[in-house]
Amino acid sequence: MREVSRADVVLSGYGPVGRAFAEYLARQGGELARRHGVRVNVGAVRASSAQCRLHEGEAVPPRSAWSPPAPLEETLDRTAARVFVQAIPSSPELRQHAAQEALVALRRGVHVVTATKSHLLSHWRDLDEAARAAGSMIRISGATGAALPAGDLSRASLRGMGCTTIRACPNGTATFVLDRLAEGDSLGEAIREAQRRGTAEADPSSDLSGADAATKVRLLAALAWGWDPATVEVRAEPVEEGTSRAALDAVSRARRLRAVASASLDEPRLVRVRLEETEPGDPLHALVGSEKAVVFGCPDAGDVIVSGGRSSPLGAALALVKDTLEVTAPRTGFL
Repeated sequence: MREVSRADVVLSGYGPVGRAFAEYLARQGGELARRHGVRVNVGAVRASSAQCRLHEGEAVPPRSAWSPPAPLEETLDRTAARVFVQAIPSSPELRQHAAQEALVALRRGVHVVTATKSHLLSHWRDLDEAARAAGSMIRISGATGAALPAGDLSRASLRGMGCTTIRACPNGTATFVLDRLAEGDSLGEAIREAQRRGTAEADPSSDLSGADAATKVRLLAALAWGWDPATVEVRAEPVEEGTSRAALDAVSRARRLRAVASASLDEPRLVRVRLEETEPGDPLHALVGSEKAVVFGCPDAGDVIVSGGRSSPLGAALALVKDTLEVTAPRTGFL
């Protein structure tokens, strides 16, 4: 029988993604331990103004039972955490806070697993240097496509494959809205339906402006080619009221309009997001609902394509679980 090790984590952020992460581990922790050789235990949960400590197997209590937050250093030490998991919103207001907490963890030799994007864009070099100096790791699958393992491909699986281009529809809301426009919905109707299904945020502006898609490709390019996301220029074409006609015109020719984010080694440190008509046979054409896809162009090896992974809090939480296992599970034999 496989020996099982223990990995305590500190979770920062208890919104929909953080809650889904903690609840999934509570339900599936035993099975994950059996299959992967590590029992992941949430030792503490932190929010903006409170935190709670947990004993193994204990459910997260109501917020009213939480205590004032202790310094992160103290919480990491008291829980003996091996991983610091970030599930706080990717907002400019929280960027500095997210960066400072990640740096504190990394400098103490604690691995960081994050679904938060904002500080990755602004503090990439600082985070990388801190991790290398302390021998810790950063994993960002939750920030590059949730359940879609595009980050893993960019970071490790394409090494030596000669990837020269990235072409992607990494934002499920934009894909969903464009398809609804092609069915005759107004932009407002399409957004409301995406929100009703839990695909779109209350404020979908980042999705429809192309900013979110550009962010994800900036991060994928950073993993694949070493670009500093802070130095990458973005040129984005938004989905707006006038896009409805283009979506209807495309479907009349058996094509589908897609918000395609792309980067290329031929155009260093530039990410474009354009509304493109895609034809049958194109992996981006085949997407359904809020599915996502990334095409890594490898001239010698051939295109490497990953698709699927619908947008949802659980999808992002599963990416956090996967990354947590990746930095803590034993690596021997085929594993």
